Amino acid sequence: MLELRPNCECCDRDLPPSSTDARICSFECTFCASCAEHVLHGRCPNCGGELVARPRRPEAKLTKFPPATHRILKEGGCPPASQAS
Repeated sequence: MLELRPNCECCDRDLPPSSTDARICSFECTFCASCAEHVLHGRCPNCGGELVARPRRPEAKLTKFPPATHRILKEGGCPPASQAS
């Protein structure tokens, strides 16, 4: 089950479960649409994978299956995808 992480790893922007601006890779690294598009150019800086729109969990399921609360933030923000290792 997806963790639905609460923030962008680059800029720390809040990304609630209902957000249409959340982007994830196959490892669930989470970024806002702006960072994913303009800084990372659609590639995860952690694994190099594709960043796609994160599915939204139905509101009725959030009580039984709550989103993650632990915030992950890359120290110093994210380098452009061309500089990521």
